[in-house]
Amino acid sequence: MSAAKRVGTFEPGSSVWLAARVSALGGSEVAAVLGLSPWESRFSLWHRKKGYAAQAEDTEVMRWGRWLEEPIARAFAELHPEYRVRRTGTWASRARPWQIATPDRLLSSLTERALLEVKTAHSADEWGEPGTDEVPIYYRTQALWQLDTLRLSRAHIAVLISGADYREYAVDWNISEVSVLREAAREFLDTLERDQRPDIDEHTATYRTVRALHPLIEDVEVEIAPTLAERYRAAVAEHKAAEDMKRRAAAEVLDALGSGRRAVVAGESIAIRVPGTGDSPPSLRPSPIRSTPPKVSVAA
Repeated sequence: MSAAKRVGTFEPGSSVWLAARVSALGGSEVAAVLGLSPWESRFSLWHRKKGYAAQAEDTEVMRWGRWLEEPIARAFAELHPEYRVRRTGTWASRARPWQIATPDRLLSSLTERALLEVKTAHSADEWGEPGTDEVPIYYRTQALWQLDTLRLSRAHIAVLISGADYREYAVDWNISEVSVLREAAREFLDTLERDQRPDIDEHTATYRTVRALHPLIEDVEVEIAPTLAERYRAAVAEHKAAEDMKRRAAAEVLDALGSGRRAVVAGESIAIRVPGTGDSPPSLRPSPIRSTPPKVSVAA
């Protein structure tokens, strides 16, 4: 590991863990910098780094992910006796100290060093054929970032889908994508030093952060720009119209389904009827739209 130095081993969310990351970026944060994370926006990440917003709360999904890490890693080890699988800590790049990585496991054999990332998923959507590099884009950026930090060539990704579908993937380091990550990360860190707040975007994490920034309510009036007022009113009206259209379309799909379970078009699932709670009748749930995730270099 001559390319990186070991910073330490920290409990996720602890004060020392936060201190080690305050002026650096880890693999799970790079996707947010690029606007690719489903959990964190550039805006929310910036405010957390500045100390203006609280750290993200621990969720059941996050806790179960941590609890299942060990058995999934153990399954990988049993399937790959050629590797020595060991825990590790947090590492910082010697060339770019602001680039840090905390891989789930380090792998070593007589001929190779690699890393292992362990994941869980509710469904196979966004996951391609096992053995390929077709993983969700936010996990791809994490793997590439950690490979680049440690100057390793391959990241193995072991994922348990729906509690019983174990799969493996592999992501290889390449300069075209990691160059995009490095540049975006450095630019983001520069905005922290310049106190240059990112623009508000449509991400749920951004809305949640703005709400948390002003927890008190003062009984005063605030004049806002007419263009902002008009944009808000138009968005509210469009949202109402979209909800009405969705409700009608859902009713039409339910009517076409009758007592059927899944609505399909040319073999592709469009929606599924799910049981209601208590005495409630079944409701309609849309199926995820399948798409091929872009490479980091294209998305950037």
